[in-house]
Amino acid sequence: MRGGEYPLAFPAFTWEVRANDRNYHKQFKKRFAFCLSKQKYAGNAIKTAKYNVFTFLPLNLYEQFHRMANIYFVFVIFLQTFPVISTLPWYTLLFPLSCLLIIRGLRDLIDDIGRHQSDRNINSRPCEILSGKSFRWQKWRDIRVGDIVRLRKESFVPADMLLLCSSEPSSLCYVETTDIDGVICEEPNSRMHSFTGTLTWRGETYPLDSERILLRGCRLRNTDVCYGLVIYAGFDSKIMRNCGKIKLKKTKLDHVMDRLVIIIFVVLLVMSLCLAIASGFWAKMFQEKHSYLSAFYKHTTPAQQAFFSFWGFTILLSVIIPMSMYIMFEFIYLVNSCFINWDLEMYYAVKDIPAKARSTSLNDQLGQIEYVFSDKTGTLTQNMMSFKKCCVNGTVYGNFRWKEVSQAEEPWGDGPKVDFCDVTLLEAAQRDNDPVLREFLRLLALCHTVMVEEKDQLVYQAASPDEEALVLAARNLGYIFLARTQDTITISELGKKRVYKVLAMLDFNSDRKRMSVLVRDPQGKIRLYTKGADTVILERLQKRGPNETFTERALDHFAEETLRTLCLASKEVSEVEYSDWSRRHHEASVLLRGRARELDVLYEEMEQNLQLLGATAIEDKLQDGVPETIQMLKLGNIKVWVLTGDKQETAANIGYACKLLTDDMEILEEKEIR
Repeated sequence: MRGGEYPLAFPAFTWEVRANDRNYHKQFKKRFAFCLSKQKYAGNAIKTAKYNVFTFLPLNLYEQFHRMANIYFVFVIFLQTFPVISTLPWYTLLFPLSCLLIIRGLRDLIDDIGRHQSDRNINSRPCEILSGKSFRWQKWRDIRVGDIVRLRKESFVPADMLLLCSSEPSSLCYVETTDIDGVICEEPNSRMHSFTGTLTWRGETYPLDSERILLRGCRLRNTDVCYGLVIYAGFDSKIMRNCGKIKLKKTKLDHVMDRLVIIIFVVLLVMSLCLAIASGFWAKMFQEKHSYLSAFYKHTTPAQQAFFSFWGFTILLSVIIPMSMYIMFEFIYLVNSCFINWDLEMYYAVKDIPAKARSTSLNDQLGQIEYVFSDKTGTLTQNMMSFKKCCVNGTVYGNFRWKEVSQAEEPWGDGPKVDFCDVTLLEAAQRDNDPVLREFLRLLALCHTVMVEEKDQLVYQAASPDEEALVLAARNLGYIFLARTQDTITISELGKKRVYKVLAMLDFNSDRKRMSVLVRDPQGKIRLYTKGADTVILERLQKRGPNETFTERALDHFAEETLRTLCLASKEVSEVEYSDWSRRHHEASVLLRGRARELDVLYEEMEQNLQLLGATAIEDKLQDGVPETIQMLKLGNIKVWVLTGDKQETAANIGYACKLLTDDMEILEEKEIR
């Protein structure tokens, strides 16, 4: 913290960043072990390797002797060092154990060399860091918290950074580094999708959230140049916090083998004890009957003979756990990992990507899998969305088949477009006499987070393929998203350019299941546009009439066809209502504690008394081979779980389509499970 400032106002937010002030950050230390301390603000160099030149031998041996079999073999070798009970020279057993340890050590060494190479390549990536009044090319490992970094298109983000400005008109320069008094934010954590902080600039305080943060490892796509202030570096970055430390991993088979070794060793001791006791009784009986045996055991008693026999039998029976079996395991792991790399059935020709076993024991781990948990979108499906159907004002439009048409054929003539066979919606949009349809299409063009690049034609960059499909559908129907700035969205409505002032963006998250945009139209009216899951939109409607009932039935039909559905709604907001809400929204947005909770309350308040505009249905086709793959997994007695946020009807139909569900299965609903 700076000079005693903010001790009471922000007790949980002690991470302060100053632009271009390395000396300020160097003065802070933190304790990490006993009386030892280290720099509070970490450098940007990372290390994911487990060993170095000095620690490889002790650490690797420590890990290897976590296996009970190795401890067992060392115990047997120790017994062989006593001549009175030894059956073989001790070094004859030390040699195969050494071979086993060396083979495993070499395997771990090869894996760790790969980690070192990866770390070296990442830490040596070039970047531009502000030094004095100019930017100089340096390496990722040279970055420190508070540095100003310049990124170019297609480059990776080297650390978690606050976006200061970019070359795009949609990202105006909103800070000057010389005027940054400081960034106060939460301590480094692993929460990828949340960030809370404030920016102090020219005496004013501005809220910071995850929308203004560039995370390490992301790639810059839709802007030529941007500048960022490093907030978290190296192991303090969110992606590295999620990686965690490399720990000693043991497969399920290793745990089973350890238990078996312990059980076998106990059985061996019991057998040796029984044989030793029998040997003692035998020696006592025969010494009394045969004088020549008395001379042979002249200096030992039957008890001593039983004691030596116990350890002798332990050595003789120690082969019950063969060392050669473990050596053979290592060669099997190696050969099977090569088979995975050579498997042509696992080669993906589209992107020229072969299978790669990054661990030689991978086949051992794969053989122990009992459950497979999979996401649906982008995993089972192609993640290529296409707009298929919609329901607007009590009318269902559908079966869109898009095809390229020339610019001369376009009714609004604004670049290449696509047409579709269901002309009724296109004709209705061109007539422009249905206010509900007009608002429906306007919502598709306004309520999203898509970025646009203008090259030979408009190119949309969307974080979600759903949003891209909806924006493309609006464009094909004459409502074209043209540009976005910090405060405005520009669209073309049937050839007429209109600029909407963005008053607030009510973000989507998995709890809200919806997003909204509050805009002021060119006529000065304030409107809220909302899209989201039907379960959350329908319960926030002002009224329920025939159109709403018809739309609900249409949603059910769309779900039966395995289509992804969204409900669209809007409302007009009065100036008085907006003025009061905006004031409270600004107060909540600059809070450091409880910001998300307060914003959710305000979003909930605004998103009430909506008017339903309609519903959309988007298709996301299954990837090739998904049904066959799931069927093979089920034949291997592997239980497959698929997670999806779709409607229940959509999820069930997709389950049947990919053969996850079959007709002879009993489908349980949530209320039946509780």
